[in-house]
Amino acid sequence: MSTNEQSETVRPTTTAPLRGLSTVNLYADDVAAAQRWYTEFLGVEPYFFNPPQPAPPMYVEFRLGDLQHELGIVDRRFAPGAADESATGAGDAAAALPITYWHVDDVEAVLARLLELGASPHQPVIERGPGFVTASVVDPFGNVLGIMFNRHFLDMVGGGAA
Repeated sequence: MSTNEQSETVRPTTTAPLRGLSTVNLYADDVAAAQRWYTEFLGVEPYFFNPPQPAPPMYVEFRLGDLQHELGIVDRRFAPGAADESATGAGDAAAALPITYWHVDDVEAVLARLLELGASPHQPVIERGPGFVTASVVDPFGNVLGIMFNRHFLDMVGGGAA
């Protein structure tokens, strides 16, 4: 089946172009170090490696959360615009990049754990409205990682804490 065809069992449930979080890619100069750090933080091992183990990884991917979203760690050499950024100095623009937020049940506890593991503060805990709390850090590899308590996420997955 081509990537443009849909199977009979997979039908869109919405007409919105963005149907849900698929993969979030973060970039690191040392993918193996990032893999160890995220494995410790997440408490799960990656399920996909490129190239296959035991070769040093250029890409690793984790499956996370209730919907098994994908978090990939990619060798920074493959980041979009990486060659251009070194010439222009634009590589230090983390504050201007979009932040992908991952739902967590306790923003303050997860933020504390991230900081304990060596992440740097990016945004403090901010209540955005009833049922919506965010914070973000910069991981030891220069990526912005957002965390959020999101009542809509819980409603979508059937309520209650994970």
